[in-house]
Amino acid sequence: MVLTVWFTLAGRPSDGEPIPSWQAATLLVGTLLPALGLIVLWGRRIAIRRAGSTTARLHVNLVFFFSLLAAIPTLIVAVFASILFQSGVQFWFSDDSRGILENANNLAEGYYDENLRGVGNNAVAMAGDMRFVMQNVPVASVEFIDQLYNQAYSRELSEAAIIRLTGDGEYRLIALADPEDDRERQRINNSVVEPLREGQPFTVSSSPERTEATAMLDRELDLYVYVARDARPEAARLYRQAQNVAGAYDDLTERARVLQLQFNFALFGVSLALVALAVWAALRFADRQVKPLAELAEVAQEIGAGNYAMRVSGRTGQDEIGLLNRAFNRMSAQIERQTDALLGANRQLDERRAFIEAVLQSITAGIVSINGEGRIQLMNNSAQRLLLDREGPVPVNVPLEEVAPPLAKLVSEGSMGEIIQFSRRGELLTLAVQLAPDAGGYVITFEDITRQLLDQRQAAWSDVARRIAHEIKNPLTPIQLATERLKRRYSKQIDKDVELFDELTGTIIRQVGDLRKMVDEFSSFARLPKPVFRSEDAVDLVRQALFLQEVAHPEITYGFSAGSDIPPIECDRHQVGQAMTNVLKNAAEAVDARGPDAPVDWRGRITVTMERDGDHIEIAVTDNGIGLPQGGENVIEPYVTTREKGTGLGLAIVKKIVEEHAGDLEFAALPEGGTKATLRFAVHPGDLDENSEAAE
Repeated sequence: MVLTVWFTLAGRPSDGEPIPSWQAATLLVGTLLPALGLIVLWGRRIAIRRAGSTTARLHVNLVFFFSLLAAIPTLIVAVFASILFQSGVQFWFSDDSRGILENANNLAEGYYDENLRGVGNNAVAMAGDMRFVMQNVPVASVEFIDQLYNQAYSRELSEAAIIRLTGDGEYRLIALADPEDDRERQRINNSVVEPLREGQPFTVSSSPERTEATAMLDRELDLYVYVARDARPEAARLYRQAQNVAGAYDDLTERARVLQLQFNFALFGVSLALVALAVWAALRFADRQVKPLAELAEVAQEIGAGNYAMRVSGRTGQDEIGLLNRAFNRMSAQIERQTDALLGANRQLDERRAFIEAVLQSITAGIVSINGEGRIQLMNNSAQRLLLDREGPVPVNVPLEEVAPPLAKLVSEGSMGEIIQFSRRGELLTLAVQLAPDAGGYVITFEDITRQLLDQRQAAWSDVARRIAHEIKNPLTPIQLATERLKRRYSKQIDKDVELFDELTGTIIRQVGDLRKMVDEFSSFARLPKPVFRSEDAVDLVRQALFLQEVAHPEITYGFSAGSDIPPIECDRHQVGQAMTNVLKNAAEAVDARGPDAPVDWRGRITVTMERDGDHIEIAVTDNGIGLPQGGENVIEPYVTTREKGTGLGLAIVKKIVEEHAGDLEFAALPEGGTKATLRFAVHPGDLDENSEAAE
């Protein structure tokens, strides 16, 4: 830029003609701008060297900001001072140019004022005419618009409009006389209307393109007349005259060239000095302001690391830094107190949450929480065991309909409580379900009452069996004794149909015996004695029951296997034998029932296996018979049987015996046909009973 200035000045003629204002300003700005930039960057470099690593950014930014704050106004002032000075020199060195300029300005102002007054008077006159037209012609009629156009044309106006101020403060266009039909432009505003309301006859404004005026049309209706007139050729003529005056003014600036250069160089030096001084002051100011902030940042880092006892020990006066330090110390103290309280509250929440989760997981009732879309949000272990027959990850965000359709149907129906049946892997469960509305969803609680209902039915059947046994057993003995006595007394006296007499009496005695056996089964089911536990060899008990069935059914192939870790169990020997006998008899009857429909080379098969399962021994009896009746859903309920003469009490008695020995009984259909019965007996039933009572 120095070389550019040199060649520019050296290349100009030496007749003393001043440098053009724009060129002088350009040279000054072109030279001053990089010089100021070098000073600002020099101050920034010093700030980087003085600042530490933690506050370098703030320190540098402060210096850079104050440097720019000084450099930019200095540059602007220097440019404007140079331009104004040069313009002033040209003006004050020529009286003729000053006179010509004044004449041109007076002429332009006179024309301007005359044009403004003319347009304003036309607006007032047109308002009076249109007021008369409004009294005779509706505003919305075509005649009114024609009158508006005639008024604008007769007064040599480019545009006219009737505008109304509405109650909500908006200006609405009522009528328009505009060749361009521009209805979107807003022509008047509050600054134009307020003088008219105060009594001024018209308001007028002008631009290089047009002159606009507004007059009051109807004060009650807030109607206004707006008129406009485009610029006339006289304006161009006045403009050319002003240009000639400016040319004359430039010719009279020859003596100002040296003064221009001196003044520009002075501006250059003063601007550099001012910016350098500002950079030095910015460095001192930044050092003073950043130091307490650096201390504050260090304390904040300590607090961020968890040391809430840290406090700022710097300036605590009445200035902003002192106010910030005091506020920071109060904040850190409050954070310390709140953090201690929050940690305590979090510990309590964790303990309560753990307690609630433990309660939810320990209760026997199933609990499922769903959202408004029917998707699972929570499911405890009991619900997983009842619905999924497993434990593990909760199927979160899975539709309830995929896991338990009956529960989803209950939710869709809006029922708050009901008893439903749910099929789980072929096993039919009865669930007592309760629904409670939750935030946007439901909480579903349910209990498995299958066992409860079964126990109720067994209790009812036991009562029925006891009554039947009581009512039937009393007359059986007199009937049998009377029949035997009748046979002994009159068998020798009968001469005719002796064989028929013997057959009839024998039939009575046999039927009485069958009834007595049936009554004994009723009695056994109704009043099964409490087991007397003794240590017994479980393998030996099963072998004995199996041996009796092998002798009774030689046509069936029997198999037996037992694990080597089967321990002695505490049981009632007679009841365990009775349970095994009933199960094996049922298996044999199922095999016999399939016999007539079986293939030629088919042979019945019954297999017994024994294994240890923790605190229980598991006895599995499998056969290839006809299978479970109707899917086996009610096979262990009293009086459910598929035999013609069966009472349906055998498996019910087995179930009661197994439960008395702290075990359970299950039946399952085999894929290849047949049935698998699983009996589980506790090794030490008394210990399990004590544990269950302690848990309750």
